[in-house]
Amino acid sequence: METRHYPDVDETVTIETLPNGLAVHVLPKAGCSKVYAVFGTRYGSIDSRFEVDGEEIRVPDGIAHFLEHKMFEEPDGDVFAKFAKLGASANAFTSFDRTVYLFSAAGNIRENLTTLLDFVQRPYFTDENVEKEKGIIEQEINMYRDNPDWQVYFGLIAALYRKHPVRIDIAGTAESIRMIDKETLYRCHETFYHPSNMMLVVAGGVDAEDVIRLVRDNQAKKSFDPAPAVVRLFEEEPPEVAAPRVERELSVSFPKCMIGFKETDLVRDADALMRREAATRLVFEALFGPGSDLYQSLYDDRLITDSFGSEYNITPEYAFSVIGGETRDPDELVARIGEAIERAKEKGLDPGRFERAKRRRIGALIRMLDRPEAAANEYLRWRMRGGDLFRLPDVYREIDLGEAVARLRDHFDRERMAVSIVRSRGA
Repeated sequence: METRHYPDVDETVTIETLPNGLAVHVLPKAGCSKVYAVFGTRYGSIDSRFEVDGEEIRVPDGIAHFLEHKMFEEPDGDVFAKFAKLGASANAFTSFDRTVYLFSAAGNIRENLTTLLDFVQRPYFTDENVEKEKGIIEQEINMYRDNPDWQVYFGLIAALYRKHPVRIDIAGTAESIRMIDKETLYRCHETFYHPSNMMLVVAGGVDAEDVIRLVRDNQAKKSFDPAPAVVRLFEEEPPEVAAPRVERELSVSFPKCMIGFKETDLVRDADALMRREAATRLVFEALFGPGSDLYQSLYDDRLITDSFGSEYNITPEYAFSVIGGETRDPDELVARIGEAIERAKEKGLDPGRFERAKRRRIGALIRMLDRPEAAANEYLRWRMRGGDLFRLPDVYREIDLGEAVARLRDHFDRERMAVSIVRSRGA
């Protein structure tokens, strides 16, 4: 058991890796009445082709999300009901590169933690309940087909990427989920839900030693096969985007427009990932943030609404940015953003605005750490990539104007840009 204190952010974390490989991280927060726990596996929607102990396996798209849904069903009932009886709110989500199960509670913490650990590590699949779930998820897929926010976002990713599975909807397709059976679900669980591929993070009003003792005792009662040797397989992604522009018509009151830039020079080291993300977000804050001249002019001209924003997604396997939101005129918005980027590439960033962006990013990060839910999720995200969330304020401070401008000029490459638009039907 190891305890680390970070005086810069006034945070402490206690860590233990158990004999079966499960990593347990506890973030106690004095005076906090709430406890938030996340139990995650490094397994997401992009993991559809892989080798296990030398054997190549291809599974249907959407199976990680399907597996997440099925984990909440047990022979004696629904896991959500168990958490509710214990006064907890439970949930789960599947992203491109991880699946996370979680609960939030103010009491019965031991019982809730035990429930979380047990149901995630004890799958229950039958032919009947798998078939039933296919209909439920197909309805979900159809629902998102008419969701403009979902369609403009995933339309952009599909435009950016030609071969990488990040381009495929996390839920898969109606056709792909029909191919899923209980044997494949068990195989994926055995492969990716081994304790050595998982991490538990508990944040809030808890005693770290008590939590680790409980988890240690819980895991000691269970037996696991040796961890499989897993190699994820991806086709080589060409540098060119799949399509520079995609459009779709849906029933929307305002068109939606998103602009994306695809990274081709990927980084894999955890510190390099964190630094690149921080530098990119500083650029976005200075260029597109609410305090920027561009944002104010777009807002004054009613080209954007409060939905306008930017984000940057980075992993060792893919990285891309997204800029946009609702707009009355997608073409003008794309032109204005393009012009602002080209000016910034030529003239650089305003030093004062860049320093304010650093202060805003650091301030937002420290405020986020006060919320157990946000702290646990972000801590898990970076730990699963080998990084340390509590180092992030220092990373922001280390990035100077020159590094940020170099990042701006490198990232905003017109050859790696795509635009996704959802227009009003019949407009």
